[in-house]
Amino acid sequence: MDDLTIVIPAYNEEQALSFFLPELIDFCRSRGCRLIIVNDGSKDNTRNLLNDYAEESFFTPLHHKINRGYGGAIKTGIHAAKTSYVITIDADGQHRLEDVSALYDALRINDADMVIGQRKKHKESYYRKIGKALIHFIATLLMPIPIQDLNSGMKIYRTGLARQYMQLCPDTMAFSDIITLIFINQRHLVQEYPITVVPRTTGESTISTKTAIETVMEILHIVTLFNPMRIFLPPAIFFLLFSAFWGIPILLRGEGVSVGTLFLFVTGLIFFFLGLIAEQLALIRKNLSLTIQEKFSPDD
Repeated sequence: MDDLTIVIPAYNEEQALSFFLPELIDFCRSRGCRLIIVNDGSKDNTRNLLNDYAEESFFTPLHHKINRGYGGAIKTGIHAAKTSYVITIDADGQHRLEDVSALYDALRINDADMVIGQRKKHKESYYRKIGKALIHFIATLLMPIPIQDLNSGMKIYRTGLARQYMQLCPDTMAFSDIITLIFINQRHLVQEYPITVVPRTTGESTISTKTAIETVMEILHIVTLFNPMRIFLPPAIFFLLFSAFWGIPILLRGEGVSVGTLFLFVTGLIFFFLGLIAEQLALIRKNLSLTIQEKFSPDD
């Protein structure tokens, strides 16, 4: 596993890391993989705790002066990774290290581009379950998604692909969802592998209602970027059909075209043409991206 880097974002996780880090160091030493932990502007003693292990040749602690967010910390870690593969796990000790090996083997054996750790049923509040289900439902409406655990924090990627797309991802908790949607949209092989998570023993989760709202908005943004017609076409069809159902009976009675019918018809056309314009812009962006990739390809 010398071609794998474990990347962990950490914010105020001193208590959890004090128990989890020694085990993690032993794991990396025995498996030959590298470790990057990004201290995302923690206000506790996380910085000093990480620096205590800095003499390990395979371990790189990185520090943000201010908090950049979960996604921002992962971006820093992926950018610093020098291996072919990178896996992200949480700093709270909920992910089992044996699952790191399992996901690595699954990616290599299946020649996948991303393997997601699909969490088995575990105890969590109904509030969070409903939020996750809602996010998955909205994402499924907007694009085909062949995986179930969209927002799992344990994912292994090909490092080159992760770097290629991470600038399109937010710095927030929505990073996990969005980078998965990008990989799927770009027709990379994304698979799931079952993992087990253990309950958090220290600290508190930072996921909230605001996190869910931000995630939904980021999903809308990324779908609009790659496939805008999935956003604009449904309302266009709705308003055009509504205008027909509203206006045809009135027209058959010989009362002409009503103002309401015209309003609905024009609204439908506006959505449709906005979708066409957005589709053309997405195509231009895609072609420009391909041109840049070809220009700066390592084969040149």
